[in-house]
Amino acid sequence: MNNKHYDILVVGGGISGAATFYEFAKYTNIKSICMLEKYESLATLNSKGTSNSQTIHVGDIETNYTLDKAKITKRTAKMIEKFCLQYNLQDKVMFKHQKMALGVGEKEVEFIKNRYNEFKELFPYLELWDKEQLKELEPLLVYADKDKKVERPEPIVAMGARDEYTTVDFGAMTQELAKAGQKADPEKITDIYYNSEAEYIEKIGDKFKVSTMDGSVYTADFVIVNAGAHSLFLAHKMGYGKDMGSLSMAGSFYITNNKYLNGKVYMVQNPKLPFAALHGDPDILCDGKTRFGPTALALLVLERYKGGKSFFQCLKTMNFDGSIMKIMWDLIKDSEIRNYVFKNFLFEVPGINKGLFVKDAKKIVPSLTPDDLEYAKGFGGVRPQVLNKTEKKLMLGEASINPGNGIIFNMTPSPGATSCLCNAERDIRYIVDYLGLEFDEKQFLADLTE
Repeated sequence: MNNKHYDILVVGGGISGAATFYEFAKYTNIKSICMLEKYESLATLNSKGTSNSQTIHVGDIETNYTLDKAKITKRTAKMIEKFCLQYNLQDKVMFKHQKMALGVGEKEVEFIKNRYNEFKELFPYLELWDKEQLKELEPLLVYADKDKKVERPEPIVAMGARDEYTTVDFGAMTQELAKAGQKADPEKITDIYYNSEAEYIEKIGDKFKVSTMDGSVYTADFVIVNAGAHSLFLAHKMGYGKDMGSLSMAGSFYITNNKYLNGKVYMVQNPKLPFAALHGDPDILCDGKTRFGPTALALLVLERYKGGKSFFQCLKTMNFDGSIMKIMWDLIKDSEIRNYVFKNFLFEVPGINKGLFVKDAKKIVPSLTPDDLEYAKGFGGVRPQVLNKTEKKLMLGEASINPGNGIIFNMTPSPGATSCLCNAERDIRYIVDYLGLEFDEKQFLADLTE
């Protein structure tokens, strides 16, 4: 049992929590910080390398990003790259692959060409590749047969890059962030506690008391909850965020028996579908075999593959009432969304799932057959999609609850890993002002930005 006080306490040992831990330890004048992780090691859930697409989301090939959003994500993505280069993690944790957004059919080809012209000033390294160039870069996109004799009939074009950092093992990066934070200043207390699930948080005077399931008690001047879907669960326990509910979306993957793609291939996303479009990625944890996904499946759990009480916590966090029902109805009454949801459910059903999934994946690799891939057991995570009960709509992207009294709750679905350092910067700027601390902004910007 512990009973200790810290300047800053971080709940959650995924990449968002570790990024916050690191930045406070290195770039502020705090004297003490601790991070509580509910499991035996860091990054066991959504930050784990098998739970996400291992992608640095820059905004250059993600077709659901507007130009304004891409201007923001370009900076956040560069912070990931700068951190990894600073600690010599290239080719260990961070890797280069070619990447592209693929347009198939006349409508998508026109879309990609227009998007390229719109985005090439922001991303000068982008190239536009026609079918002949794609034969050299990603030949299996072009041919309808494995012998590469018959070309696919549809017109195709892609916009992409050849020599950029694209891929990160975010689980390994989480470990590196924590390690760098603990080594940043030997004068600071930088504690990490494992098997320490935060059960309840309460405000006592001007401090916060955090009680864990093992009976330990910690106090802190400021608490930051970076616990994925559990952030909203803990916020609700304290009476915050009652205007929000959470829809747990699980993503599964399929992995090939060989290397089918040289780099990342994203497709044009349907703007009516709020979840990620199918893409193919070289999996750095599986010898470069191609991983296709993610699927999108609503599950009544806050954690994947963990079992236990996650189901009951999910029901509470959904915060179900008439407003949530309306949001759900608005989603499923659209035939495209309804069919998409039903199809993704079938992608999980053994016996028929591979055959159905391949039909979608063939848009990327036309020669793909069910025998070429397997359902990736144990892969994929759960992303909390926040439901805004006031506006009665699904909120895309990140959400944060800051009641202004010394605690912040962050929910960071994709691309939360890419934006972890930038989100931590946002919180630090607020907290140092709130607590009257100092922030070494000059060094921070020199280390982590252009």
